[in-house]
Amino acid sequence: MTTTKDLLRYIDTSTPLGALVLAAFLFGLGLILSWSVRRLLRTALSHDRAEKINEIALSFLSQLSILAIWLILLTVYAHLVPVLNRLGTALLAGVSLMSVVVGFAAQTTLGNLVAGISLVLYQPFRRGDRLQIAAPTPNECETGVVEDMSLGFTVLRTDDGRKIIVANGTMAQNTMIKLESGAKASG
Repeated sequence: MTTTKDLLRYIDTSTPLGALVLAAFLFGLGLILSWSVRRLLRTALSHDRAEKINEIALSFLSQLSILAIWLILLTVYAHLVPVLNRLGTALLAGVSLMSVVVGFAAQTTLGNLVAGISLVLYQPFRRGDRLQIAAPTPNECETGVVEDMSLGFTVLRTDDGRKIIVANGTMAQNTMIKLESGAKASG
């Protein structure tokens, strides 16, 4: 017969079995919460008949929420498992040094990411807008319609069908001319 003491052994995080049970529980919880955030995003977009919700901003917020969920669950797990709690404290100095090294190595990529976040938040242009941007071409500029925008790059489609892919750091720093908005172009 299974006693309460036997059941408590399964959830005692100081044992390998208890730590594994907690990891499985938190992993399942993370999957459910991530699925819920994605489902909420799809529901919001499908019920937006007037297209007032900015799809790019909502997608970014959902990805950020999912990242926060997993980081919180990982932190809770490391805090509840005694061995990891002690090991985490010891590794903190190493992680700090490593983050500085990675930050310097990925400076351009991180700059594009931050610029992408500012473009999503401030929305100087949207998908469907027609822009003229500085480009290394004989005319020194290119004109195209914003086809896609991610956190790293913006894609413009020219009238002759070419795709111009511009890093968001460049989009945020250079002067661009908004020729017409997507609402006017489609209306």
